Amino acid sequence: MLENRSTEITDLRARQNYLAGQLASSEQRGELKALEEQSTLPGFWDDQVRAQSVMGKASALRDNIESYEQLVADLDDLEVAHELALDAEDEELWREVEVSLEAIAAEIAQLEILTWFDGEFDSGDAIVTITPGQGGLEAQDWTGMLFRMYQKYADRKGWKLTVHDAPAGDAIGLDRAVFTLSGPNAFGLLRSEVGTHRLVRISPTDIKKRRQTTFAGVSILPVLPDDIEVEIRDEDIRIDVFRSSGPGGQSVNTTDSAVRITHKPTGIVVSCQNEKSQLQNKESAFKILKARLYEEEKAKRAAEMDALRGPKTDIAWGSQIRNYVLYPYQMVKDVRTNYERGNVDAVLDGDLDDFIVAYHQWLAQQASAS
Repeated sequence: MLENRSTEITDLRARQNYLAGQLASSEQRGELKALEEQSTLPGFWDDQVRAQSVMGKASALRDNIESYEQLVADLDDLEVAHELALDAEDEELWREVEVSLEAIAAEIAQLEILTWFDGEFDSGDAIVTITPGQGGLEAQDWTGMLFRMYQKYADRKGWKLTVHDAPAGDAIGLDRAVFTLSGPNAFGLLRSEVGTHRLVRISPTDIKKRRQTTFAGVSILPVLPDDIEVEIRDEDIRIDVFRSSGPGGQSVNTTDSAVRITHKPTGIVVSCQNEKSQLQNKESAFKILKARLYEEEKAKRAAEMDALRGPKTDIAWGSQIRNYVLYPYQMVKDVRTNYERGNVDAVLDGDLDDFIVAYHQWLAQQASAS
């Protein structure tokens, strides 16, 4: 006899009803209608920055509502198929019900993730910086490995990755990596990555093949919307230009197109060298500087900025958020959530979603318990 799945379907329906208020409420539908009406007004596109902001908000609301409505339709179909399978005791139809149950549960889980990202910049793009920590040359190699991991993650998500600065290390890897990841909820999702990442493996540079522990730090900044003003006075900055060089030390062009901006009052230094022209590098560097100055100023005035920055710790033993162990066994484990995977190669190949989801679930549990 086929097992009745009514309890599981009822649970999915309850989760769907919760999502209605989060993603497709009457207020959100009304807001979408108002934004769409704005876009039809004469002169709407005269202010490009404002127009793009309005269209971006409308697109996000529309996507959420359409995804929710598709979920409702899928659940309706599942309920009908479940009843038919029970009445007819149809094994083939029952297999379809089981597959649909699993698919809809995954669909709901993905939509629930969207409800976690209600911070000011969560829905926007992220500026990622990877910095070598303890471990010498091997830390630079680890920085390069993490850079590749996030490249692969971006590929999996269909996100755009824009490299701003990734100079080669002294012998292997990268001295640092600064890049922007552009995709839905990129900043919100990647807040899970802020902190120290620890690698344990057999050293590829040690002829005695001894085990090596290496560290690299990851920081995340939001890409600030154009309508947020950050004052950067000309007298407060120094701009230097220099010859660009790509990973491995190879020159990527023959002109001094790379740009380094030093903000004298704070000591913040930003370098960009991977764009095609000096002007493009300068624009990218100012965008990153703007984000860093905004972060510092808000951190002085509001404790809530800590949620964007993450805790400041040494990039060394005892401060890690995640361990990547390649020897003597294979495992990646997040020390905050205790979520772990045995397939290290898959994780280093960008399969990070489970770690990121586990972190935000843990964060939501922490918030509800406080």
